Amino acid sequence: MNSQYVLRPIPESSDDRFVLHGRDLRVGYKLEETARFDDDVWPMAPASLQTQERGLTLRFLTVPPQHRITLKRLCYAMLSGPSPDDGPRPRVSSVATAFYSFRTFLKWLDENHPTVGLPGVNLPLLEQYQLHLLMEYRASTRRYALRSAVNIAWRYRESLAGEGLPQDPRDLPAWSEPDRSTSRENSTARVPESVQSRVLVWALRFVDDFSDDIVDAIDAWIDRRRPQASRTASGKPWGYQQQRIKSYLDTARDLKRPLPGRLGVPSFNAIAYQIGCDRTALERHREKVITTAAMVGVSEHIELGLTIRGQIDGMPWLDGVTLSPGQEDSLTVLTQVLHAACYIVIAFLSGMRDNEIKHLQPGCCTVALDTSGRPYRWTVNSLAFKGESDDHGTPATWVVGNAAARAIHVLERAHEAIKTQKSEWLFTPFKVGPGAGSAGRGGNHALTLAGTNRHLGRFTSWVNDYCASRGRKDGIPDVDGRPWRLSSRQFRRTLAWYIARRPGGSIAGAIAYRHHSIRMFEGYAGTSASGFRAEVEAEEALARGEQLLAMIDQHDHTELLGTAAVDGTQRLETLAENAKFRGVVSTDRQRLLRLMKRHDPAIYPGQYVTCVYDHRKALCRTRSSTSGDLPDITTCQPLACGNVALTDDNLTAWRAELSAIEADRAARPSLPPLLDADLKTRSARILKLISRAEAELQ
Repeated sequence: MNSQYVLRPIPESSDDRFVLHGRDLRVGYKLEETARFDDDVWPMAPASLQTQERGLTLRFLTVPPQHRITLKRLCYAMLSGPSPDDGPRPRVSSVATAFYSFRTFLKWLDENHPTVGLPGVNLPLLEQYQLHLLMEYRASTRRYALRSAVNIAWRYRESLAGEGLPQDPRDLPAWSEPDRSTSRENSTARVPESVQSRVLVWALRFVDDFSDDIVDAIDAWIDRRRPQASRTASGKPWGYQQQRIKSYLDTARDLKRPLPGRLGVPSFNAIAYQIGCDRTALERHREKVITTAAMVGVSEHIELGLTIRGQIDGMPWLDGVTLSPGQEDSLTVLTQVLHAACYIVIAFLSGMRDNEIKHLQPGCCTVALDTSGRPYRWTVNSLAFKGESDDHGTPATWVVGNAAARAIHVLERAHEAIKTQKSEWLFTPFKVGPGAGSAGRGGNHALTLAGTNRHLGRFTSWVNDYCASRGRKDGIPDVDGRPWRLSSRQFRRTLAWYIARRPGGSIAGAIAYRHHSIRMFEGYAGTSASGFRAEVEAEEALARGEQLLAMIDQHDHTELLGTAAVDGTQRLETLAENAKFRGVVSTDRQRLLRLMKRHDPAIYPGQYVTCVYDHRKALCRTRSSTSGDLPDITTCQPLACGNVALTDDNLTAWRAELSAIEADRAARPSLPPLLDADLKTRSARILKLISRAEAELQ
């Protein structure tokens, strides 16, 4: 090893620079309170601008001492130093990822080449590290992340004070791996049909039927925690308190009302609270309390004094709410399940991402009313981050359904009840009930992504435990013999699937205003950069590809009728040839997506027509239109367009409409003359279309 590459002693240094001085800080943080370069622990929470982000920490004492100053310089450069290419600085989470990934390399270097510093890392040594990664890490994505951190050290070499890499690792042919991924498409699993309906039903039950009881329990718990002097008779004479105690116990015996307690043991603290007396005053009646408890019993549900109003199948959904942490009917658990239920409804029926949901604030939902005062549109304001230039987020608006608006209202009421924990974010964790603990200790004000996924898991287990204990059959079913693991990303993916396919009675049909094409829900997911439209387009292509392959397999394309029938038949035959994989037509999701991208026949099956699209003939397009790659279903003219082909199902739909028109015209009282004339004209045109198609069959 050349002596110039041998690890040199670490110089003494004193550096009190604030490592976050080049970053915007969260409201409430001052730069003087943040980490300095010489500190061995750098909290990143002050610069984590998204309210749900974890408060990550860089811990340099876990780095080999001889490499510690080098990694500090690298992280400082990424956080607040000049960018090597004048581009934007990486996100705080990316800096943390680079820290832990590059630390792995430095530990390997320290263990295997203890005298070598970063300037001595040559290509043969990097090849050794690559072999180490191949042997130790099974996941190619993990190996890629670890190599990328070393690449970052080369990129920031000028910021490392002569301690950077001497050569670009990418010059090593063996440094990279072949890309074995089959596709760059969204690989997030959608929620299976057998699971999604049960999940949404139970989430809506919490929002619509159970939330009042949970909010009442929060109110009662908050009231119970008020200072005793403001709610008891402790300032009253001793005899007055004794009289209240005697009256309370007598009433309990007369009404056979259980005393508050658990496992058959009365709770003297809870009884003193309900009476409004000092615990010391109640102790004089210990024997009477125990005797009364033996007569009337003890209940955990008496302490909060709630009357359960919510019902399921005509019966109260719970006996009461307890303060025993961990039980299915405890206030701590129920508030977490309610939080998860509201998240499910909003995420499932809005198309918002997790970070967009976490930035919802009280008053974010606006209701539009028609002239009669009835609501017809609900919009939600939040912040969008993906694809936006502002790290603080860009204001955006989403159109949602009434159910999502109701879930937002429930969260607003719950936070209003927690008067001592005012929060500007609806998804701040509910810290109510014994055992709730603290939240947001890492600097995040809203629930983290990991925390939300844990709550979703608790929601599933709560529902299934509840159903099992009551003999109900509507729990959330297993998939392949195991409980389905809900995650926040699945809801957006599943909504895109429904919107693209538009099955009758689906969530999309009921909630998304029965949109007919992707152009009609541009505002459904906020800004165009949100990516939701692209997800829907991909799902729409998949759905259409599946329909076309079904037509090919069933030979339905040989019976296409109408003006564009010949062209449509030829396009389907071409698609059939391109769809064959090793002699068999493949319906694998990824292959089908690639097939539709490369060999899209531009055939769009519909209820009334099968559009064989040619923008030169399309009546749904104006002459000045420059975007002629897709038909506009909203302005379709099926009775006159030259792109129309018909299947048997299309003809059945037209015959059904013809019968409906004839029934309306024959009904009494008669239709207005102008409307009757319009229906007569339409009926004649439909009859002409059907007759022409039937003539082709002869």
